[in-house]
Amino acid sequence: MKRVHYIDNYLINPQHPVTVNLIGAGGTGSQVLTCLTRLDVTLRALGHPGLFVTLYDPDIVTEANIGRQLFGPMDLGLNKAKCLITRINNFFGNDWKAEARPYPSVLKETRRDEIANITITCTDNIKSRLDLWSVLGKVPASTYTDNSTPLYWMDFGNTQTTGQVVLGTVPREIRQPVSKLYETVGSLKVITRFVKYTRVKEEDSGPSCSLAEALDKQDLFINSTLAQLGCNILWKMFRNGMIEHHGLYLNLETMKVNPIPV
Repeated sequence: MKRVHYIDNYLINPQHPVTVNLIGAGGTGSQVLTCLTRLDVTLRALGHPGLFVTLYDPDIVTEANIGRQLFGPMDLGLNKAKCLITRINNFFGNDWKAEARPYPSVLKETRRDEIANITITCTDNIKSRLDLWSVLGKVPASTYTDNSTPLYWMDFGNTQTTGQVVLGTVPREIRQPVSKLYETVGSLKVITRFVKYTRVKEEDSGPSCSLAEALDKQDLFINSTLAQLGCNILWKMFRNGMIEHHGLYLNLETMKVNPIPV
């Protein structure tokens, strides 16, 4: 019997736009933001309230970012989050939000309006992922779901030519309907349960001085390819109300994509 995960019903029929925290506005984050914009436009065209995205990133645009990330020469010196969100809001008439700072690393420093239904991480270091789970994993369970209830965490990570996307559930269990056709799965592992990050050393983190140096760490199309494939999982969630795969592994050298079944 096929295993599937039915997504939380709130995302299908919310009273307000589904809240999304996008953490990281670099190579992958800038591409994911563009995909989220397309998803938002499509959802609203289908009668859904759409998305409200908050982008977090304290970094500024440098020469090394132009070409591999979605920035141009006119953006040099600007904060990445504010630059991208201003561009999106002007182009599509949205009122999405930019935060020129890191996401809070401990729960007691996190305001209720800083918790989103879906959190997406596109960062280049391990500590940020561990810190995020120390926040999301400790949010008290609620008897109701609203726009500040954490439901899913999607993480993007990559090396020079390989990468992975993992979508996990923040609550211990997402209630599943009774099904005679499928074996339903209410809990999906988040990335910190897939990978024992405490055993992994930080490598290749931090800024590059030039585009050539950046390409030694991440190939030109690894970020955009991951962004498209990962956001396709989000599209299936909203479009079909269920998913058969909650992540994938990508290898640009071999041109292979291996899905992660629920």
